[in-house]
Amino acid sequence: MTDEPRKSTFGRQPQPGEAVPNQPQQPASEYALPPTTQPTAPPQYQQQEAVDYGDEIMADPIEAAEENFQPIESAPPVLRSKKARGTFVRIFNFLMTLAFLGAIGFVSSVWYTKTQFETKGPLTQQATYVVRKGASFNSIIPGLEAKGIIPKQGVMRVFKRGVSTAGKSSALKAGEFAFTPGMSMHEVMMQLTEGRSIEYSLGFPEGWTSYKMMQRIAADQTLTGDMPPMPAEGTMLPNTYSFQKGMTRAQFVQLLKDNHQKTVRDIWNSRAQGLPLKTAEEMVTLASIVEKETGISGERARVASVFINRLRKRMKLQTDPTVIYGLWGGEGKPKDHGGLRRSELKKQTPYNTYQIPGLPPGPIANPGIEALKAVAHPAQTNDLYFVADGTGGHVFATSLKDHNANVKKWRVIEAQRKKDAAAAEAASQTSDGATTDGTSGN
Repeated sequence: MTDEPRKSTFGRQPQPGEAVPNQPQQPASEYALPPTTQPTAPPQYQQQEAVDYGDEIMADPIEAAEENFQPIESAPPVLRSKKARGTFVRIFNFLMTLAFLGAIGFVSSVWYTKTQFETKGPLTQQATYVVRKGASFNSIIPGLEAKGIIPKQGVMRVFKRGVSTAGKSSALKAGEFAFTPGMSMHEVMMQLTEGRSIEYSLGFPEGWTSYKMMQRIAADQTLTGDMPPMPAEGTMLPNTYSFQKGMTRAQFVQLLKDNHQKTVRDIWNSRAQGLPLKTAEEMVTLASIVEKETGISGERARVASVFINRLRKRMKLQTDPTVIYGLWGGEGKPKDHGGLRRSELKKQTPYNTYQIPGLPPGPIANPGIEALKAVAHPAQTNDLYFVADGTGGHVFATSLKDHNANVKKWRVIEAQRKKDAAAAEAASQTSDGATTDGTSGN
């Protein structure tokens, strides 16, 4: 054993052909790793010499393969020609220019439309325009231009575009509209879509006959169209009605009839119990008599009570307006006829309540709402008679004796009135130039 220190082989691998020195054996341990197996060097192949097989010499196959190997070249990229690239750029630039100009044109158009739409209009004096039912903005533009309410539209069609942008194309109202000077197209649009149209009115006094009501409807110049057939008496409701220009006479008459039907239905359904009336038509007939007998609102219910009491007692109604209607119909008594004569009171007609029992066959006029209500809710009285009191009203009585006394008073009043009228007529015939000595003046 020598003193030379042992060279450690830890940390390196022996070189090929170098002997591995003996190392002391380590005791076996259950935690010891298995010995590392050293990798073996790959086998060395020696180049064989070519073997001569006569005329052919066999070379090394690997070397031959290397000599025969040719790399595959990829196809070169296809490059666009300068001409093709230039055409594409020009088209792209052209399209971008168009888009830019289009955007500028759109913004300019919107700005121009808005400005013109809100600019003061050309109208110099107040004007009206009638929009027919079912009309559209396109159809009324020429008429608005002709009246100077809006300016001439030209190719830009500012009014139509403004209306469309505002979402008002389908909001056009029918009727007659008023426009003030200087209204902008925006204000015109708002007037036609949200403003109130001009309304006209036509009124009828309570108690008018259908004949008189139709005469007034025919004479009104605001209504249009031909006159419809004469409605039956007592089928139109007298009142004051509002309507728009362009309404036809047939539509207006139907409006009066519809209002009458609804009013009569509502009042009849709410009538007092125990009335001697079988139908709503009988209520209308009696209301027309009440309407003709008094024009004082506070008397209607009491006058109605007289006729209701008579019907309950099966007494004849004996009312002059029924005699007049039976003789002259809806046209009424001639103004120069004077009072009813005794012979006329005795004349037989279907409407003469001095001769027939109960109600006449139908209304003698068109009663108003208050007369209908008075018949549906008459005053609770025992009255059976009434006569004029000389002041426009009536005096009532429960007995024939009291009634006759009231009639005498009325006759005195009536006689005095006739005397006063005759004196006034004589005075009016006296010459304005008369003198006290009977000689006429110049």
